[in-house]
Amino acid sequence: MSDQPRPATPPAPAPDLFTWEFAADPYPAYAWLREHAPVRWTRLPSGVEAWLVTRYDDARQALADQRLSKNPAHHDEPAHAKGKTGIPGERKAELMTHLLNIDPPDHTRLRRLVSKAFTPRRVAGFAPRVQELTDRLIDDFARRGSADLIHEFAFPLPIYAICDLLGVPGEDQDDFRDWAGMMIRHGGGPRGGVARSVKKMRGYLAELIHRKRETLPATPTPGEDLLSALIRASDHGEHLTENEAAAMAFILLFAGFETTVNLIGNGTYALLTHPGQRRLLQESLARGESELLATGVEELLRYDGPVELATWRFATEALSIGGQDIAPGDPVLVVLAAADRDPRRFAGPDVLDLARTDNQHLGYGHGIHYCLGAPLARLEGRTALATLLTRLPDLRLGADPAELRWRGGLIMRGLRTLPVEFTPARDEPGDGKYDGSSTM
Repeated sequence: MSDQPRPATPPAPAPDLFTWEFAADPYPAYAWLREHAPVRWTRLPSGVEAWLVTRYDDARQALADQRLSKNPAHHDEPAHAKGKTGIPGERKAELMTHLLNIDPPDHTRLRRLVSKAFTPRRVAGFAPRVQELTDRLIDDFARRGSADLIHEFAFPLPIYAICDLLGVPGEDQDDFRDWAGMMIRHGGGPRGGVARSVKKMRGYLAELIHRKRETLPATPTPGEDLLSALIRASDHGEHLTENEAAAMAFILLFAGFETTVNLIGNGTYALLTHPGQRRLLQESLARGESELLATGVEELLRYDGPVELATWRFATEALSIGGQDIAPGDPVLVVLAAADRDPRRFAGPDVLDLARTDNQHLGYGHGIHYCLGAPLARLEGRTALATLLTRLPDLRLGADPAELRWRGGLIMRGLRTLPVEFTPARDEPGDGKYDGSSTM
C-alpha cells in the first residue's frame, strides 16, 4: 500500500457500494461515481482497497495501459489482502500461468499459441452443436410451462458447449457441471468449496491433457478438439507445457462459461422487462433477419453486461488516470458496467436500444487482454436468445422483478435465478424451432 494521501471525500453524499441493494441496480451509484469521483480509492468487501475507474475514456485508457500489470506479484498488498485478488484456489492449484495473470512477453507468446487453436473458423464450425445443445435444453422444460432459465438453460448450455469444444468426454461432463456450479456461488456454498472445485478441476485437466498428449495423432483430424489443438499448437517449435495447457483450459472454462451464463440470463431479463424491444426482435427473427439480433446482443452486453468489473490490474510505476495519481503497487479495477453507461460516450446510455450501431462497448475488454472467447460467447448468446424467443414466443417473468436476487461477487454480474412462464409447447421436438440461421 502506498503512503500517498488519498483524495478527500466529495461533498455530495457518496452511495453505498457492494450492498444487496447495490447489486440489484448498481447503475445509479456508478452514475454518481462518474460525476463526482471517477477514479476513486475504495475498500472492497474482501478488505482489499483499490482504485475504481468509472468513466469510459479513462477505462479504455486503463485497459490498454501496459504499466498496469495483470501479474499479482506487482500488488503492494498488506498481509490481510494476500491472495484475495484472483480466483480462489488458483495459486495452490498451480493455475496462475493463464492469460488473465501474465504480461508481455509471456502473454504475447501464450496468446499467440492459444489463438492458433481458438480460431474464428473453429467457433463458426461449432454453431450446429450449440444449436443442438440449445434445443435439447429447451426440450427438457418446454412442455412444462415454467422454468428457471438460469439453472435449466443459461448455466448448462455454456458448460456443455465448452466441454465439447475442449474435448471432455461425455461421461465426465456432469462432474464439470458440479465443479463449475460451486465456482460461481461466490460464497453461497460450503466454506472453501470454490478452492476445492478448482483443485479437482486442475487435477482432472492435467490427467486429461496427459492422456491426449500420449495418444495425439501425428496430423490433426477433422473436428479435432480444442485441448488437442492446444497441445499441438507451436510457435517456432515451442509448445505449451502441460501446466500451461491446463491453466489455459481452466481459464477458458472459468472465464468463458460464467460470462455466457450472465449474458443469457441478463439479456433475457432485459428483454422481458422491455417488451417493446423484445417484440421488435421477435418480429425481426420471424422475418428471417439477422441484423437486429447481432446489434441487439451487443446492446445487451453494453446495457447490463455479464462482467461488471474487469479483472485486477496493478500499477508497476507511478501513473495518472483521469487526473488521479496512481502509486506503484496500487490495484486498479476498471468498472466496465459504469463505463458502458457513460453519457459522454453513449447517447441515452440508460435506454435499451437493440438497434444501436455506434456501440463500442467494453463488455469484453479492450487492448491485448480483449476476451479471446468473445466469438464463442456471442455465438452462444445469439443462439440462446433467438431460440428462446422463437420457440417460446409468450415467454414472461414468473416473479416480480423486485424478488429476484443477484449473485454476490466482485467481477461478474448475474442473476441467481430467473423464473419464467410460457404456454406449454405441444409440438414434437424439431417442429417450429429456431434454425440457427441468424446466429453468426
